[in-house]
Amino acid sequence: MTVEPVRKPWQDPALGVAERVDALLAEMTLEEKIGQLGSRWVGNDMQDEEEVDPEETLNVAPMQDVFAASGTIPLDEASRHGLGHLTRVYGSHPLTAVEGAAEVVRQQHIVLANSRLSIPAVVHEECLTGFTTFGATVYPAAIAWGATFDPDLVERMAAAIGRDMAAVGVHQGLSPVLDVVRDYRWGRVEETIGEDPYLVGLLGAGYVRGLQSAGVIATLKHFAGYSASRGARNHGPVPMGRRELLDIILPTFETAIREAGAESVMNSYSDIDGLPAVADPWLFTELLRDRWGFTGTVVSDYWAVPFLATTHHVAEDMVDAGIQSLTAGIDVELPDTLGFGQELAGRVPEELIDRAVRRLLTQKVSLGLLDAGWTPEKSVAAAAGTDLDSAANRALAREMAEKSIVLLEAGSALPLAAGLGRVAVVGPAAADPRTFMGCYAFPNHVLPRYPQAGLGIDVPTAVDALKSALSGTEVVYEQGCPVIGDDTSGFAAAVALTESADVTVAMVGDLAGLFGHGTSGEGCDAEDLTLPGVQAELIEALLATGKPIVVVVVSGRPYALGSLSSRVAGLVQAFMPGEEGGAAIAGVLTGSVNPGGKLPVQIPRHPGGQPGTYLLPSLGAENTGVSNLDPTPLYAFGHGRSYTTFAVDDLRISATEVPTDGEFTVTVRVRNTGGRAGDEVVQLYLKDLVAQVTRPVKQLTGFVRVGLEAGEARDVTFTVHADRTAFTGRDFSRIVEPGDLDVLVGTSAADLPLTGRVRLTGALRVVGDRDRRLVTPVTVEKV
Repeated sequence: MTVEPVRKPWQDPALGVAERVDALLAEMTLEEKIGQLGSRWVGNDMQDEEEVDPEETLNVAPMQDVFAASGTIPLDEASRHGLGHLTRVYGSHPLTAVEGAAEVVRQQHIVLANSRLSIPAVVHEECLTGFTTFGATVYPAAIAWGATFDPDLVERMAAAIGRDMAAVGVHQGLSPVLDVVRDYRWGRVEETIGEDPYLVGLLGAGYVRGLQSAGVIATLKHFAGYSASRGARNHGPVPMGRRELLDIILPTFETAIREAGAESVMNSYSDIDGLPAVADPWLFTELLRDRWGFTGTVVSDYWAVPFLATTHHVAEDMVDAGIQSLTAGIDVELPDTLGFGQELAGRVPEELIDRAVRRLLTQKVSLGLLDAGWTPEKSVAAAAGTDLDSAANRALAREMAEKSIVLLEAGSALPLAAGLGRVAVVGPAAADPRTFMGCYAFPNHVLPRYPQAGLGIDVPTAVDALKSALSGTEVVYEQGCPVIGDDTSGFAAAVALTESADVTVAMVGDLAGLFGHGTSGEGCDAEDLTLPGVQAELIEALLATGKPIVVVVVSGRPYALGSLSSRVAGLVQAFMPGEEGGAAIAGVLTGSVNPGGKLPVQIPRHPGGQPGTYLLPSLGAENTGVSNLDPTPLYAFGHGRSYTTFAVDDLRISATEVPTDGEFTVTVRVRNTGGRAGDEVVQLYLKDLVAQVTRPVKQLTGFVRVGLEAGEARDVTFTVHADRTAFTGRDFSRIVEPGDLDVLVGTSAADLPLTGRVRLTGALRVVGDRDRRLVTPVTVEKV
């Protein structure tokens, strides 16, 4: 007869979560509670000086080298009273899934052995373009998700990412980024989903649903305002007013929490009007908890707590920084414990410590970490049989890439005609697969430290993909120039190749990196929106030949293309399309893929960029003649062409007058009027004609991507609740105001042929935080 070990109450799954947490908290000493507030990054000192120039710092987190050099303590000492999180076990070195699993087991056993109550740690990893580990699928960057306008596709991708992470014992993913783009020069534009809060919120909620469907906690970041730094400088101060924060920045987070149940939030590094987010109780307690009802954990961005002392200079020392952050509502300090150490004892009320510990233990119970039968070995049991870059993953990455590519103009050359004798491919993005990947993809994020490790995955180049797609056509290649630097020595060979070809495809753009080691990515901000290096000069040299030039921009941000658009034979925007990007680009260029992506950010006309987005009031968005600077973009938000044609017509609005607590429907018919199947994104915008504060000249209120066969038509119906018109009024309450609204429907912010008007009637209404409608439901019906 087998005798089961006696379970402690917190180990009994038959009890409720709150009951188990209460029992464990009652058992814990103050030191053990504080231990749960911290973390340990064993890989923080991972510089490999034998393979990388020791004079070159290749950080993967801000000031990582500084904190590593200041001294770190062994894991057994760090976990002496327990530990909240283990940081990036898989994401710090090029480890296989099996090797990483063994390291998870090793570290978890140290945590268990060195804490009296044997509470496991949460294992967290990055997962913005896929699981950030060696050999894992690299999906398109988040800005490419935005270009798909397809929340369901993003959800399917995130579910695949989550399944891989869960299989190898990872509990929490530090994604998605829900920052709304405010300035295209910011290096982290590639990590965002776009410049519209509704688009970002819906796709971000899709990601959360997908990741958490696999049992992996999603972490919303960066809360809040990070993307609006002055001059687009990373970590720069944010001179944003409260109204812009409430109406543009915060709705994305609110949507992901209320619509998808996001279970974790991470702070922004920036300060808003002088107060660093990590020390702001209004953000993390009053708004997030009390008003929105968020019940998950708040984790600090890496070293954001000590930054209060070292960079913001609003704390005297690390302990003061910890006190301020914990008081504001931060629950767990990442990636190492500097401010949330044992020095907090006696310096803060114990109920604040209990508050944070309760939230973390609730997640540990929900994850099954405190069940009696849990072991580190069981948590990674599936690792040996998990292919982190499976055929199914690659097929999904291919679908994401194909649906994200935006045809700006087909011009005279696209799709490339069959029977071409010679196609020249020129440019640094054509043969370097790293240009397809964002800065949080493992090959760009960690592998620069390990140049002998290769990419860890198979990434076909665009040149190779074009050769396969254009059988019978000679495809020849010259780089022309690198992405970075002023080397023009390859211009002559590229020009000669162009002169010998029927058509040339010039592939230019970005190479993502970190903290100055790239043209896009964290800490890689741009002075202006000129193509990096001498790539613009390369295109000019090619155009001077008089031969047809198709330009493909592979980038993490939009670049100013106004000097090129009227002179090229085709123009394509591919936002860092991931490991299957080469084949996807080749498919679009040759026409085997009919592009349907739409711009989640505008394409500027001039390098100065006029870097405000489309969400501006009339003084910022309209060329009224009061300034010599024209803010009109070259290509508007939502723009994207196809190799077929579409018509959107037959506008039907259910009512012309609606109470301020009512709703109305907007129905249109979308038809494929061309000769082949394709996708169109039907977009609904609203314009508030008169309001008590200035409002955007138009704002996306609903959208849906519709696939149509040639000649097919569908009716699209948007159900618009009056809450969808709500904004922050003069007294900073959220209101629905009576008055007239223009209803605008079309296929981009600049192509809205269908217009109508609805009057909101009745009294001004203050909208509650927890009951307002955040989503515009859409139905698509066959005609």
